[in-house]
Amino acid sequence: MTDQNIKQNIEHYDQVYAKLNIVNIINSVNNPEWFLAKNATRETSWHGLYQAGFIDAIKGRNVLELGCGDGLNALLMAKLGANVVALDISEASKIVIEKANETLKLPVTAITGDFLGIDFRLQTFDIVVGKDFLHHLTYEREEAYLRKIATLLKPNGEARFTEPAVNSKFLDALRWIIPVPGRPSKLNKAAFREWKKHDPHPERENSTRHFRDVGSRYFSSVDIIMLGSIERFHRIIPPGKFNDKFRRWSHRLELNLPQWFRYYAARSQAIIYKYPKKENE
Repeated sequence: MTDQNIKQNIEHYDQVYAKLNIVNIINSVNNPEWFLAKNATRETSWHGLYQAGFIDAIKGRNVLELGCGDGLNALLMAKLGANVVALDISEASKIVIEKANETLKLPVTAITGDFLGIDFRLQTFDIVVGKDFLHHLTYEREEAYLRKIATLLKPNGEARFTEPAVNSKFLDALRWIIPVPGRPSKLNKAAFREWKKHDPHPERENSTRHFRDVGSRYFSSVDIIMLGSIERFHRIIPPGKFNDKFRRWSHRLELNLPQWFRYYAARSQAIIYKYPKKENE
């Protein structure tokens, strides 16, 4: 993020988190099996994060979540057995987490601030998590974040991120044409320009190749799982039960599709960086 991006993110998410229903967060965390059965089979970010043995991997482990947002995932991981530090640049995020945790009483510590400016002990964490987080950063800050993450992880530690996947220029152009809640179509030029003024995301590449290349500089193992190659078309289906069924069906079908198709058509990707390199490697 540039300073302007940081300011925009803080302003945007302070407003978003101030409107959250804390009771809903508490109910979701108190019913993790129900919540994951509903969301990890449908939403690409939840689906991407909670696979490849993630639940077993976090049990009894020290986990840092970057860009923890509404705190739902941080609290859910703690409910599933992790010791969690939840970090966000929005003060409203910390308020929401602490308010919810007055009831939940889970091992979660909420922190507000810029990750690069906070001192953590080296090799403190077993896992670092970011759910739709890295694409909020400029290239320079992404490099700095991954470099620091590698120093904070234990030797066998890992970092997991879910991020947008942009591997097809055609599908990316199509994505901007289809309006979604909160974002107009690019064809509506005046409305799109106005939306863009307040968009907190920097201009950057989010291809699988980019995340593989940058991750390999700081980690010995990079595994990327392509997601949403068919699910992406749920946006042309009216919201409702059929839309939900389509999304669940598409995630199951995707497992049987050729890798080349999943790569180019993916809407999202689960990124798993393992075994942080030593600084001089």
